[in-house]
Amino acid sequence: MKLPNGPKISPRLLNHQFKTNPLGFMDAMGDRYGDIFTIMTDSAPLVIISNPEGMKQIFSNAKEITASGKLNQHSASIVGSNGLLALDGLRHRNRRKLLMSPMSETRTQAYGQRICRVTEKVMNQLTIGKSFLAYPIMQKITLEVVLPALFGLHEGERYERFQQLFSNLISYARSRWLNISLSYPVLKKDLGRWSPWGYWLHLQRQFDKLLHAEIETRRQKLDSFSTDVLSKLMFACDETGQPMTYEYIRDLFPSLLFGGQDASATAISWSLYWIHSTPGVRDRVLEELDSLGESPEPEDIITLPYLSAVCNESLRIYPTQVVTFPRLVESSIEIMGYKLEPGTVVRGCIYLTHQREDLYPQPQQFKPERFLEKQYSPYEFLPFGGGVRRCPGELLALFEMKLVLATILSRYQLALAHQKVEKPLARGVNYPPASGLKMLMLGQRAPTPRATATV
Repeated sequence: MKLPNGPKISPRLLNHQFKTNPLGFMDAMGDRYGDIFTIMTDSAPLVIISNPEGMKQIFSNAKEITASGKLNQHSASIVGSNGLLALDGLRHRNRRKLLMSPMSETRTQAYGQRICRVTEKVMNQLTIGKSFLAYPIMQKITLEVVLPALFGLHEGERYERFQQLFSNLISYARSRWLNISLSYPVLKKDLGRWSPWGYWLHLQRQFDKLLHAEIETRRQKLDSFSTDVLSKLMFACDETGQPMTYEYIRDLFPSLLFGGQDASATAISWSLYWIHSTPGVRDRVLEELDSLGESPEPEDIITLPYLSAVCNESLRIYPTQVVTFPRLVESSIEIMGYKLEPGTVVRGCIYLTHQREDLYPQPQQFKPERFLEKQYSPYEFLPFGGGVRRCPGELLALFEMKLVLATILSRYQLALAHQKVEKPLARGVNYPPASGLKMLMLGQRAPTPRATATV
């Protein structure tokens, strides 16, 4: 059996089309070839699947189709050669388990009040009657949230230095200068901090210095009860039973940082856009929030059904991961009627799955009620990926998303600064609003007496 159909143009031209307009490219491929198609690359055939049953086959046949870390080696210079993306087998399972513990549901509850306080602090800095760009503001909030979760830092000189450094790292990681250096290996030379690659290495050395200092400070205190990720890793053992080395610890943070700050800020920004541009949605969210009284507990907010549906619908339209982790066919297997041979690379297209008319009627419309009327399977709704490579920070991301939105909506009156339809813009693997989402701060919202929500 032959491979699924796909475009016959050169890999270089296909790559250019994808980089120029990734989501538009996926839309065009799906419209023309359906829910499974092949893209011929320079190294191996790449099969893209958006059919839920095909997605299930990808995740379920772990022996025939492996989530090989070597397929992500190109990103090692950004996220570390010992990070989750690059690891396989026992090493991957060990590191993933270590990260899941401090970011589990019971651990994230401790961050609830801080998330609300940080959101209020940042929003209170905005001027009433003035416009602001929501996406950078959400980035500021999510960065201040992720620092305590990852490093246990809340204030002080080192907190400020980490905050500034991470802001620079994330910004430069999305810049065209670094992307050019990564695209052309000849440019990956350290010519000093004023050269593109040299500046990236300079930022990495600054991170190394700060992290080393923080670890030395922690070792003097020996507080094994701290719940942040760094503390847990310092007292953890690797898959051989040995203490985690500095390199192992360091390389686990970049992908957590990018996901915990940039992806979360993108998801919250889109939620604000849909809530303020779709008739009736904001009023219904507020009715539900007001039913909890003036000072609800974070645990009560995150269980609100309509708020959860709003978050899910935002993540459906623009998921935090557009495609799944690449997987490698190790032995011949039949997927959706096609026989895939060893060496073939397979990826699920989450974006196209979320746009399926048979699953989500009128998929381009924002309709949170979908998630009140139907429970979707993990192969139909998978904004954080699936299988063994599912995002380990999913619980914390959803927890943060709901609390930030609840705090903003219940305490402030905002409006869109214009009625133009927002379009996504590729920034790394995320797709925030292209304009940055210009909004108006109208003022504080008066407390509302307890009411009974209709959901």
